[in-house]
Amino acid sequence: MIELYYWPTPNGHKITLLLEEASIDYRIHPVDIGAGEQFKPDFLAFSPNNRMPAIIDRAPADGGEAIGVFESGAILLYLAEKTGQFLPADARHKKVVTEWLFWQVGGLGPMAGQNHHFGTYAPEKIPYAIQRYVNETNRLYGVLNKRLAGREFIAGDAYTIADMACYPWIVPHERQQQDLADFPHLKRWFDAIAQRPATIRAYAKAADFASRPTITEESRKILFGQTAQNIPR
Repeated sequence: MIELYYWPTPNGHKITLLLEEASIDYRIHPVDIGAGEQFKPDFLAFSPNNRMPAIIDRAPADGGEAIGVFESGAILLYLAEKTGQFLPADARHKKVVTEWLFWQVGGLGPMAGQNHHFGTYAPEKIPYAIQRYVNETNRLYGVLNKRLAGREFIAGDAYTIADMACYPWIVPHERQQQDLADFPHLKRWFDAIAQRPATIRAYAKAADFASRPTITEESRKILFGQTAQNIPR
């Protein structure tokens, strides 16, 4: 049993995509990030960066004590290795998958996240910041579009955790001010993943929760006002 600490954000969706694809038994524990549940001491005990998703594996491969994993990229790698699925065994192909996984966690996710922040959540609309992150998101879409030319999936013929990492960050493309028609290879890949039964099931899970936090002054402080001094110790 995998205990998944989750909220329906792009990083949360990454994990339900893999769990559904791999048919792993799991239980969702919602972490309402707009209400500050990510700062509860029991959650911080295994997710010290006060971010979801995080998991607890109650049946680790070594048969020992439960294992907690935080950070979405690390969770994808852990579950892929645990199940022997969606991550090639040979070094050359595994290298490609991990390159593009790290590209997402170090580039596409943070840049699209800043796009979301300045375009949607920031109390003050700063044209330079908005344009900066819209343009960088656009550049990254272009990188992925080029990568997908002549390939079914990011790493080649096989669907992998690299695809699962990237797809949820393309879902809000309209909010990111991106037109998928400008990226035909990316659009073809995106449409194919959207139709996978596991993708449909994963996104149906989100219907049980708020599609996004309600932004009030209080929730804004919770989401965007944390420093080292006011995080629970």
